[in-house]
Amino acid sequence: MLEHPKTISAKIAVQGIDEAAASGAQAIDRAATLLLLVGRAGSPGARLSEIVEQCNLPKPTVRRMLLALVRAGLLDQDLETRRYYIGPEIYVLGTLASARFGIHSISLRSLVRLSQETGDTAFLSVPRDVYSICVHREEGPYPIRVHALHAGDRHPLGIGAGSLALLAALPDDEVDEVLAANADVLADKYPPFSPPMLRKLVRETRQRGYSLNPGLLLADSWAIGVAFRGPNNRPAGALSIAATESRLSEERQRELVPLLQKEAAWIEARLLNADGADKPPRKKTGRAYP
Repeated sequence: MLEHPKTISAKIAVQGIDEAAASGAQAIDRAATLLLLVGRAGSPGARLSEIVEQCNLPKPTVRRMLLALVRAGLLDQDLETRRYYIGPEIYVLGTLASARFGIHSISLRSLVRLSQETGDTAFLSVPRDVYSICVHREEGPYPIRVHALHAGDRHPLGIGAGSLALLAALPDDEVDEVLAANADVLADKYPPFSPPMLRKLVRETRQRGYSLNPGLLLADSWAIGVAFRGPNNRPAGALSIAATESRLSEERQRELVPLLQKEAAWIEARLLNADGADKPPRKKTGRAYP
């Protein structure tokens, strides 16, 4: 018995969908394989020829997929050596995926306390090379919220309260290196934040003992921040609180800063000693700012 033409057309359409899905899945499998191969190469990076030998795929296919991964930020390529390395977006994803361990999990209790006690939004930011990455955003119960920063957002060090606290916690020579490295991106995407202005904000942060973003990044989105250090005495992260301008007057800043400093000290103690989770927070020493 002959099948109806519409039935045949439907089967062909379904077959086409299945083939497309299989092709898409195969592309994902290949991309994942390339990411793993580059990652396992470690700090020396991986050459195209080395990757081709290990993945058993045609060289043009491998090159095309590697370049696509570079465009997505998942891989990086050295323009001189042509070697491939794990890209910045992998770091961001890994940082966001670390919720069950590390600084994120250690800081989560502090972020919840800050958001509940203040009513506003609390953030955890960590440094990554010359950038700062927002790892967590904890909403408070106050109904009016600011939305300038979300988990996964990345800005040059110095842009935003938590990021500025991290920059100010670095020695002067490293501050200069960061500003020089970020000069082009600051001029292109953050024109109000020139290197001289950021140096001024760093000085003010150190004098004040905490960072302040008075709506410089987004109007009516104010924030204050405090950095904390890891066991190596390097800035490991920063806590910040964001609110509308009316909720971050100088008087209220004086009320909130001790809360930030106490939680920063609490996190520092837990980073130094994992068994110190149940000990009371020690008084902030101010070591975060040289």
